[in-house]
Amino acid sequence: MYKISDTVSAPYGTPPGERSVEQLMESSVIVINKQAGPSSHQVAAWLRDSFELKQTGHGGTLDPNVTGVLPISIGRASKVIKVMQESSKEYVCLMKHGKDPGKDRIAEMFTKFTGPLYQIPPLQAAVKRELRIRRVYEIEMLEHKSQSTLFRVECEGGTYIRNLCSDIGSALGSGAHMEQLIRTKSGPFTLEDSVSLIDAHDKYKKWQDSGDSSHISSILKPLESMLVDLPLIDVKDSAVDALCHGADLGFPGVVSVSKSMKRGQLVSIRTARGEAIALARATVNADEIAQNPKSKGKVARLERVIMERGTYPREWKSK
Repeated sequence: MYKISDTVSAPYGTPPGERSVEQLMESSVIVINKQAGPSSHQVAAWLRDSFELKQTGHGGTLDPNVTGVLPISIGRASKVIKVMQESSKEYVCLMKHGKDPGKDRIAEMFTKFTGPLYQIPPLQAAVKRELRIRRVYEIEMLEHKSQSTLFRVECEGGTYIRNLCSDIGSALGSGAHMEQLIRTKSGPFTLEDSVSLIDAHDKYKKWQDSGDSSHISSILKPLESMLVDLPLIDVKDSAVDALCHGADLGFPGVVSVSKSMKRGQLVSIRTARGEAIALARATVNADEIAQNPKSKGKVARLERVIMERGTYPREWKSK
């Protein structure tokens, strides 16, 4: 982080690690280990009803028969769940071939299918079927036997592994289809972070029945945990409420900024205590802020306000 200015953290708001269960039940994320059968929407709806909530959302659609990591947002955290939908994903896939093309040929083809790919969403996808480019970061063969290949793939959000298997099979001339798929990672969340729907319900009931928050606090993650892969801008307390009212962020409000931040990137704007205020689009590079900290003008244009108005005192004047 580039440190741009000094600030004194005032006793407003609540840092992510200090929130009560009641606060987390208003805004947090639960990582569910989805089982085969229900759709992602059905999982989110079941958790909403089970936890007696008003609003839930999910962080990236999984087909009914696909299992694995599915982040579910609670309450205000649903404002930023789209970040999870667009974040990188990791899967373990069992691909079935029409005939055995040979381990070496498959490994060679995996290399050719690493990088940007053209895809059209399959017929069963709940999105518009139009040509799109998605990036595959890595494909690793885990095991190959006869007509079955087990592999791990890390890719951009929105990549269809069903299509990937079919395209690899076509390129090999053997034909192939996706036999089984597990999502092992979504953004920063892994299978080790996840809990089953049944376990989540049991922890909620134990908390309700006993009043012991330890049962449920272990699975409620602050909404900020969804944003850890984004560049950060920490701001002065005096700028917080203006941002909550939709104002763009100017140079004078910046305390520190991620060195990696580039113009056009989606960024997370936080308080000095680590609380998410808003998502914004950077209008300058981090180097420009560090080199000209007293400049005037905007450093980020707001896209989504997260924090409730009035959490920090108003220290700005209306025009």
